[in-house]
Amino acid sequence: MTAPAEACVGHVHLKVSDLDGAIGFYSGVLGFAVKQRRGTEAAFLAAGSYHHHIGLNTWESLGGTPPPPGHTGLFHSAFLYPDRKSLAQVLKRVLGAGYALTGASDHGVSEALYLNDPDGNGVELYRDRPEADWPLEADGSLAMVSKRLDVPALLAEAD
Repeated sequence: MTAPAEACVGHVHLKVSDLDGAIGFYSGVLGFAVKQRRGTEAAFLAAGSYHHHIGLNTWESLGGTPPPPGHTGLFHSAFLYPDRKSLAQVLKRVLGAGYALTGASDHGVSEALYLNDPDGNGVELYRDRPEADWPLEADGSLAMVSKRLDVPALLAEAD
């Protein structure tokens, strides 16, 4: 059985230690709007009119700490931006809010920025290149790479 081509990841739901701190990051820095808040225990955020792309809760994690390295769990959640300028603008907000990048890569098919949210969850912010520009191997398969992304050049496109 194969998943239909239209299937996609609908949302990510994260256990957080501090709901207000997480909302500050995902809404205040990344720009997702709070669609619903359930007191001090949960919030649901989205871009545009969708019901939620991000769920945040403290049901099992209030005041908790991130898992130590070497344990299973979420590697990162990834947020797709529609174009290079949008990616540059969120980069400017991330850096302006004092968050450090943990990586920045040109994958051939996409350009990606990596950082951690306030709970230590990995976050990828990226934009895809047009499919016609994706690098291919001689046999037609994808030739994805991990090259250094020119962050200053990207940041210059924020304005």
